[in-house]
Amino acid sequence: VQLQASGGGLVQAGDSLRLYCAASGLTFRDYDMAWFRQAPGEDREFVAAIRWSGGTTVYADSVKGRFTISRDNAKNKNTVYLQMNNLKPDDTAVYYCATTSRVAYSALAATSSYRYWGQGTQVTVSS
Repeated sequence: VQLQASGGGLVQAGDSLRLYCAASGLTFRDYDMAWFRQAPGEDREFVAAIRWSGGTTVYADSVKGRFTISRDNAKNKNTVYLQMNNLKPDDTAVYYCATTSRVAYSALAATSSYRYWGQGTQVTVSS
């Protein structure tokens, strides 16, 4: 399984970014997907998750109303997206995508639930 994250960059507060995570080596439609982030000196934290079907999403309180996770299960896409609007300096971090075979809803936000991780993409928000 390989996850390739991209789309990060340097933006100003209030701007938007869209992150991408392309997955390969798995039957994508059978896997739950998530985004986590890690700021310098901080633990990795949950951002958002989406169930295998795309029908259920979960968000951290800190990003609700600003971030949207979505996925494209088409064979030539196998991609999960994170649309980030109204970015704040506190959103500055390395963003990681992660995946696991179907887990319980209650486990979607747990770092330990995810078996495969991408390499991360840096998001920097200046004030």
